[in-house]
Amino acid sequence: MHGIAVVGGGNMGRTHARAWSQLGLGEAIRFVCTPRPGAAFPHAPSARLVSDFDEVLADPMVDLVSVCTPTPAHADLAIRSLRAGRHVLLEKPIALRLDDAEAIAAAARESSGIVMVAHVVRFFSGYRRVRADAESGRLGVIREVRASRLSATPTWSQWLTDDARSGGMLVDFAIHDFDQLNLLLGRPVSVSTVERGGIRRFETTVEYADGGVGHVVTCGEMPAGTSFSSSLDVVGSVGTASCRVPEAAPDDPFTRQAESFLRSVDAGTVPEVSISSAICALQVALAARESLHTGRAVDVSSATPEPPVTNRTIRTRLGQ
Repeated sequence: MHGIAVVGGGNMGRTHARAWSQLGLGEAIRFVCTPRPGAAFPHAPSARLVSDFDEVLADPMVDLVSVCTPTPAHADLAIRSLRAGRHVLLEKPIALRLDDAEAIAAAARESSGIVMVAHVVRFFSGYRRVRADAESGRLGVIREVRASRLSATPTWSQWLTDDARSGGMLVDFAIHDFDQLNLLLGRPVSVSTVERGGIRRFETTVEYADGGVGHVVTCGEMPAGTSFSSSLDVVGSVGTASCRVPEAAPDDPFTRQAESFLRSVDAGTVPEVSISSAICALQVALAARESLHTGRAVDVSSATPEPPVTNRTIRTRLGQ
């Protein structure tokens, strides 16, 4: 039987609590930890509302920690949890700085606990379908990936609009798309970002070691009332695939994400989102932000993502 702590009392903390509840673990949420405990979470009816994270780690019944705080707190909370032997579902981005991300990775290597970074877009059904098409070889060798992510300015959290705390749109928002590019195209080598139209609409180009290229359009300041949307279009040597969000069919990616993490914990296996891939996505996001500010392409050839399953599998199949 698992015991769960949700750290963070905002929208994402409530989202994680709902996901755990959907898996039948609402009663297993023992704590909701937030600096300003307020109303109880409806999906965590038995949780104690506390402000001291040490109180959470002092409870031997807690073995799973969902870290849903603003990003600057990620490294401290994840490292403390791992050192205490807990398993950690850590909201993306893994951190705001590469040295903090590497410190989390080091703590994970020394811990009995498992950490998975919550790149939830990997668990959207449309994105999973596109990736499955790529991995099957139906598309051939992946040549180009185009992604977009558009939203009105978030009103549910003030810290997201503070670039010093969130990293800005390119780090907090577009990182989902950079992660998708890395999965499909492999090792990034160069990142360039420009702003278009004077509305903080960013266009990022990422070049890859195998010759593929990715294009990402990001805007988090669309007019009020604009519905969130995202897209992914993949062009291979023999086929194409695409998806759009929102989709017509209902989807529950956060529950699917929690289920995947729990499966890794119970089986003692590497989680679906590895730390190395989360760090690589952060490297691309930070490079995109640097390029925007300097007006120059940024070299990221030292980035080390997990091996690209798609092109490696396809090349084996094609005898390349």
